[in-house]
Amino acid sequence: MDIFLRAATSDDVPEIVAMLADDPLGATRESPDDLAPYEAAFARFSADPHQRLLVAEENGRVVGTLQLAILFGLSRRGASRALIEAVRVRTDRRGAGIGGWLIRQAVEEARREGCALVQLTSDASRTDAHRFYERLGFEATHVGYKLTL
Repeated sequence: MDIFLRAATSDDVPEIVAMLADDPLGATRESPDDLAPYEAAFARFSADPHQRLLVAEENGRVVGTLQLAILFGLSRRGASRALIEAVRVRTDRRGAGIGGWLIRQAVEEARREGCALVQLTSDASRTDAHRFYERLGFEATHVGYKLTL
């Protein structure tokens, strides 16, 4: 694979939003025709050194993305942890190993940051994603809850 990981730029926002919208769940909650809220979120996001929006680039094209957040806490003897969210690979590049590569890169980034663990969430309906994460060594150890505001 001729692919590398880099921090997303504001120019990447349209492609990232298109990937977020290109699945059954994203199609119901994303609005790629109105980029203003995404651009505002990107501005807030990029100002925080503990938040990273990363993209996988292959031959000059963004083919995958994820968000990596470093969280600090008191539990586990004051350990920090990494949270992976919003993992997406372009539809036409799924099955090529990009998702696994992207997750492994994020895990290495978390390791470099001194994180004690990496956690992620996945919608309960995404059974294929659950198998994917388990193949990468993640374990379903917790039950997650959300409250829509």
